[in-house]
Amino acid sequence: MQTIELIDLIIGYDNHTVVSPITASLYSGQLTCLLGANGSGKSTLLRTLAGFQPPLKGTIKMAGKPLHQWNHQELAQKISVVLTEKLDLKNLTVYELVGLGRSPYTGFWGGLSKMDNEIIQSSIALVGITPLSHRKIQTLSDGEKQKVFIAKALAQQTSVIILDEPTAFLDFQSKAETLQLLARLAHKEDKCIFLSIHDIELAIQVADKIWLIDDAHQLQVGTPKELIDNGIFPRFIENKSIQFDSYHQKIRIKK
Repeated sequence: MQTIELIDLIIGYDNHTVVSPITASLYSGQLTCLLGANGSGKSTLLRTLAGFQPPLKGTIKMAGKPLHQWNHQELAQKISVVLTEKLDLKNLTVYELVGLGRSPYTGFWGGLSKMDNEIIQSSIALVGITPLSHRKIQTLSDGEKQKVFIAKALAQQTSVIILDEPTAFLDFQSKAETLQLLARLAHKEDKCIFLSIHDIELAIQVADKIWLIDDAHQLQVGTPKELIDNGIFPRFIENKSIQFDSYHQKIRIKK
């Protein structure tokens, strides 16, 4: 089901266009990965979709309603956001941090009801970190912390989850586990999950759809197979040092 619709969207800062007009849609039950070079506008697009900054032109619709018509609390019940900024949360336990996901419903200082606690426990269980519930955040590995933030997003009970570079700072195994978890949540929990990522080979393997901002600042959209078959991946990746092996879906260093 279509969840977010972008219509002739132009994004940027101070009338400086970062990405040319975008017309595309995000769907529930799908994991969509956003790829692009550094400075291509990935974070700007994520922030615009999350409602953190306005578009320069065009329209974003959430559940058929323009994004700017949702108030802050309504939007927080529709879209949850996981950022890469390292926050000072060392004194919180896993359970307490995941519990903050209920704040759009309880208020920041609101007490947790029995239902709230059941949702928190369920969210923690869905990402497989129940044994960590009472651990302090500062004692966790980066991979475990990322699962906690995903659980917090689940506790927020939104139809859309947006993540900015969720595999940054993770080792390869943790990157793979995080992407597998997000794909499973999209498919089994019918979430619309949209994330930016630099790991092209991993994105090809797990994404249902890929949004790729190319060197001309145009957005290319398709399944991984579609973007490989029509030559978009090779054109985006290849230079004098590397090439893209379309058959094996691998990046190769030229010898």
